[in-house]
Amino acid sequence: MKQGVLTPGRVRILMSPGDQCFLGFGRRKGERRRKSVRGCIVSPDLSVLNLVIVKKGENDIPGLTDEEKPRQRGPKRASKIRKLFNLTKDDDVRSYVKVYGKKVERNGKTTIKCPKIQRLVTPQTLQRKRTHVAEKRARITRKKQEAAEYHKVLVQRLKEERERRSESLAKKRAIRNASQASKEA
Repeated sequence: MKQGVLTPGRVRILMSPGDQCFLGFGRRKGERRRKSVRGCIVSPDLSVLNLVIVKKGENDIPGLTDEEKPRQRGPKRASKIRKLFNLTKDDDVRSYVKVYGKKVERNGKTTIKCPKIQRLVTPQTLQRKRTHVAEKRARITRKKQEAAEYHKVLVQRLKEERERRSESLAKKRAIRNASQASKEA
């Protein structure tokens, strides 16, 4: 059902990328296509209509709003659990998850199966973070050392190259001076 199409049946509409009901993948940029969509008017030919109750009216709807149903699932993220139960950072989140955990019976024993808490800061995660940071620091110091060593080698080679060049120039000058002296004599 496409919003803005005021008919109860299907219509073929020219659509461009970015429109609702139209995925412009695999098409040329800006290409438009004619697609079949259903209008937004509710009629008896609809098989399913998904609705959300926004506001409670004067009378109860039997089986829907007359009884209070408990939450089947709660939040999984640690920060959201803290927000739900109004906890501080020092409180243990793991004990509060049991409130909305499932009761499972196995071999005559009843246990509570709780969801896995995401983004929970445990000593293990802190240790992993510390090792990661230490590795990073070690890598940075190692790279600096290697760069310094490379710079030393580079300076040494440049110095040797300059000495060789000056020696060869000195030899050429000596040969030139000697040849000029022999010509004059």
